Amino acid sequence: MSALKRFAANRLALIGLVVLMIAILFVTIGPLIHPTEQVRTALESANLKPGVDGHPLGTDALGYDVLGRLMIGGRTSLLVGIFAGILATVIGTLWGAIAGYVGGIVDAIMMRIVDAGIAIPAIFLLLVLSSIVQPSPLVMILVIGFVSWLVPARLVRAESLSVKTRDYVVAARAMGGSHSRIVLRHIVPNTIGTVVVNATFQVADAILLVAYVSFLGMGLQPPATDWGAMLSSGLSLIYQNAWWLILPPGIAIVLVVCALNFVGDGLRDVFDVKGRSS
Repeated sequence: MSALKRFAANRLALIGLVVLMIAILFVTIGPLIHPTEQVRTALESANLKPGVDGHPLGTDALGYDVLGRLMIGGRTSLLVGIFAGILATVIGTLWGAIAGYVGGIVDAIMMRIVDAGIAIPAIFLLLVLSSIVQPSPLVMILVIGFVSWLVPARLVRAESLSVKTRDYVVAARAMGGSHSRIVLRHIVPNTIGTVVVNATFQVADAILLVAYVSFLGMGLQPPATDWGAMLSSGLSLIYQNAWWLILPPGIAIVLVVCALNFVGDGLRDVFDVKGRSS
């Protein structure tokens, strides 16, 4: 069975892929179709209900159009999540591949560093760093990327321990291949299945981390926003039945994170060795 057929056989993975494509189109093309003012406040239009004065999802406490804000905030959440996930995957892949290939005391030291990092909750590190550095999309990408590479490192290290004993790696070493060449040309490419699958989960985790930090008030500063910040600002009006300030960003986070997890499950089927031989 081909890789495409194996992926298509997973209906949830297909649904997840469609949801991701819709989300990307929503945050990129949406603002062109529904342009809104997201810099200057309009207090005279604050807290309008959905459908009033041309606001399909109403307005928030500062008069911002919620639909437009959902698009702009989603662009930030997806941008930070995708690039932070990629950064974490790249760092973790190189770290794990080197640790597994070199072995010995180097492997022991490198993996103890990973174990120590995993013992510290990522959200705690994010909150500490967010209080030190002024949050911006680039800073959040770097911070989340540098606290999220630990799990990929452990996964790739386990794969590289197996790969380095295979004949083509032993032959490359016997022919005088440099360690960097063996790691980059033989170890890393043969862990690509694990890397790709884990990358989807890393992006989902990064989007959640962005939402956590912003919900706690340590994210981007207004007028910039993301879905977590929208949830946080809408929480203050929860007792006024302003559901349109909470449900849209909450549903968006749930849909995108679930979609990424479904796609990750589908990719796991694609790269599964047993499935490949069936």
